[in-house]
Amino acid sequence: MNLIDRQDALRLFDQVMRGASSGQGGVIVVKGATALGKSALLHAFHRRGEELGAVVVSATAAPAERELPSGVLSQLVRAVAVGRDERASVASLALAVPGGAADLRPVSRSAVRVDLPALDAMCTALLELSADQPLLISVDDVEHTDAESRRALLFLARRVHFARIALVVSHTDRGGYAEHGVAADLARQSDCHTVHLAPLSKKGVRDLACDLAGREAGERLHLPWLRLSGGNPLLVAALAEDHRDRLRATDDDRSAAAVAIAAARYGQAVLSCVHRGGEQVIKVARGLAVLGGEDGLGDLVDLRGDQLARSLHALAAAGVTAGGTFRAEAARGAVLGDMSAEECGDLHRAAAEVTHRRGMSTGVVAEHLTHAGRETPGWGMTVLEDAAAHALCEGRADRAIAYLRQALSGCADDRRRNEITIKLVRAEWCLNPAVAVDRLDELAEAARRGVMTGGYAVALVRALLWHGQSDQARKVLDTVLRSEVEHECTAHEVVVLRDWMRCTHPLEVSPRLHELPAGQDNRATTSVAALRRLDAAKLLADVLTGGDRSDLTARADQILRGCRPDVISFDAIVWTLHSLTYGDRLEQAQAWWEAVTAMVDAERAPNWSARLAGIRSEIAVRRGDMATAERQARTALALVPPAGWGVAIAEPLSTLIVAYTATGQHEAAADQLGLPVPEAMFETRFGLQYLHARGRHSLATGNGPLALRDFRLCGELMGQWRMDMPAFVPWRADAAEAYLRMGRPEDARPLLEAQLTRCGPASPRAEGRTLRLLAATREPHQRPVLLHRATDLSQAGGDRYEMAQALHDLAQAYRALGEYRRAATIARRARVVTPESAEAQVITPLPTPPATHDADVARHAATLSDAERRVAVLAALGYSNREIAEKLWITVSTVEQHLTRAYRKLDVTRRSDLPAGLKALA
Repeated sequence: MNLIDRQDALRLFDQVMRGASSGQGGVIVVKGATALGKSALLHAFHRRGEELGAVVVSATAAPAERELPSGVLSQLVRAVAVGRDERASVASLALAVPGGAADLRPVSRSAVRVDLPALDAMCTALLELSADQPLLISVDDVEHTDAESRRALLFLARRVHFARIALVVSHTDRGGYAEHGVAADLARQSDCHTVHLAPLSKKGVRDLACDLAGREAGERLHLPWLRLSGGNPLLVAALAEDHRDRLRATDDDRSAAAVAIAAARYGQAVLSCVHRGGEQVIKVARGLAVLGGEDGLGDLVDLRGDQLARSLHALAAAGVTAGGTFRAEAARGAVLGDMSAEECGDLHRAAAEVTHRRGMSTGVVAEHLTHAGRETPGWGMTVLEDAAAHALCEGRADRAIAYLRQALSGCADDRRRNEITIKLVRAEWCLNPAVAVDRLDELAEAARRGVMTGGYAVALVRALLWHGQSDQARKVLDTVLRSEVEHECTAHEVVVLRDWMRCTHPLEVSPRLHELPAGQDNRATTSVAALRRLDAAKLLADVLTGGDRSDLTARADQILRGCRPDVISFDAIVWTLHSLTYGDRLEQAQAWWEAVTAMVDAERAPNWSARLAGIRSEIAVRRGDMATAERQARTALALVPPAGWGVAIAEPLSTLIVAYTATGQHEAAADQLGLPVPEAMFETRFGLQYLHARGRHSLATGNGPLALRDFRLCGELMGQWRMDMPAFVPWRADAAEAYLRMGRPEDARPLLEAQLTRCGPASPRAEGRTLRLLAATREPHQRPVLLHRATDLSQAGGDRYEMAQALHDLAQAYRALGEYRRAATIARRARVVTPESAEAQVITPLPTPPATHDADVARHAATLSDAERRVAVLAALGYSNREIAEKLWITVSTVEQHLTRAYRKLDVTRRSDLPAGLKALA
């Protein structure tokens, strides 16, 4: 056994044994907390005593034998009887204990008391035994010694000073006064030495770790092991065994379950320390594991004062706890796992009552109620609902769901059950909205019967609409509106619902919603979060239905500033981010998206993270970053399955299709278009985005008529719903592009001109694209002006992809005009501004109509002299006056004269206006 940090104790033992060998015996009391190595040290003393020529006589006391008279003493007698050959001495010693002088068999355990003459006879016999050889008598765990044996040990201890006897006992230090005073009585002897075993030092833990796990692992892991063990050698050894088991599991490429099992030795060692402490320590450890701290522990385990303090001291001294809590969650888990399910439930139920009585937070009480698992008491229902609300505010949807399910299991009142159920639906929404589908029919029926009303019924309407259950939603909404909408919360939620439906589910907007009293919008709201929801719904409606957008940035900042994601505020965040995105405030939208995303835990709220990823993909598409758009859309669809998205599946799906199409991944886009989508989706604004994406794919793959049909349908729906905003879905530009690619520029021009009238300073992206397409319908010499403007607008709107398209078209226009150098410069710029992450983006040239005045070029050229024609042709090809002079072997002045006459005859004023057809005369 490793005796690190125990050298001082061994030196003391050698000193006492040398004195005993010379006839001057002594007593050693070894004290220490549970599992610090007291028994190991006594065994080391035994070996050392045998090496020094002593006869070793040992016994171990046990709690179960504490009431057995002379139990420890009989162990010592039997040890002497087995270990000695001198029959006379043994017979003399046997007189002192029950069984008689002539009976040398193992001593009977009958309840016979040892009187003073017998004790004197025993001491005399031991003294005689030690005459030839020193005698080492040791008793482990002396605090459990029976009363008769304690008397014998104390009687002997008072006589070893002038004998060749060393008496060594170990005693577990539990803090305060010992339950039995034998160790204290022994310590009062003048020749008694006390060894206090302390936990291993940092160096000791390092040395032990290196011995057990190897030097490299020991040097690396000894500090974490010191924190987990408190220096307890038993716990350090268990940690080393766990480490070896994990290495073996990794080497054998075992399952995760095998690796988890390989972490069990530490827990077993913790339980060993706890159980060695006795019933009270076990009780306190279990209470501490359930409560997680000392607050209320005395009430839970029904211990007070010194009793509780001693048990806590025992756990801390053994390295199991520190600062009133377990040193490791694995230690707490081991103690909890040591109880049966019934014992654990009963203790959690008692803990719930204690923590509730002491006024602790509802979250703490709810955890105990949830783990108790049985029927919840009446007062517990309110506690669970309040704790669920706080958990949702903190983004812990999983805990909120657990609390609400516990509350639901013990609720008998129908109305309250329905209210708890809709709260549960909202909590489950954070993880995966598909989970809630099975509850919606039950809730809808309850709402129609009037069992669930108010704000809960309004929340149910939105849930039904999300999952495409329009008929059910309409019936529930009619029930809500038929009732008196006078309650403050209900009236507020109805107004929010009206504005949200107006721009999301316009077909389902009930006429009764528009008939709400005008004052409903201005009523006082119950909270800042409620006011944010109302403002966000109005903002989104204004952006998508042509309302006032002049202060869009300021209104969005006001809503989002200081807003943290929770079950109440998250909708307001999403609606505001959509408003900024559809309002072409892309830079601001991305900045706020980054701030919000940093506050959302993807594991605790995957639905929130998925919706934020969907918004980010839309921002990326509008900024021309197709790689980011593809990545974020795929993330959104991975976090929540399609069934969980409901009708909103079109949001990430559409951006993914657009990104695939823009980068030429047409097969991947076709795969996404092959996924089933809800029919109800086409009755929402999400359906508009899907139609647009599907049309873009059809157009890119050469199916112009099919694309045109989708764009036209999109336009019809936007017109009917009063959502005809080019910044949201530019259906006219898309339809015009379809006409252009079909060779029908005369049909494209009216659409583009109509869209220009709807674009303004707030829509630079849409205006830039419209001008780019409009340029394709004009004469070559008219295109550069429009394309320059389109480039500037696309740059101002932050759309690098559209800017690259405009520059590409501009380079093509200059080539058509014969200005090759300028065209090359513009083409280089187009390559530079194309996003680095979008190198695979495909830019398809737009077909342009032939120039109507090129047929007159030959007629006009015929009026030129040969010299004027040669100069004009070279000028049209992009050569400078000096280069023309060098090629034709004439002076620059002559070139200028020829050009002046050519301009006059061709009816142009400058070089850039020269007909492109002149290059054909080269």
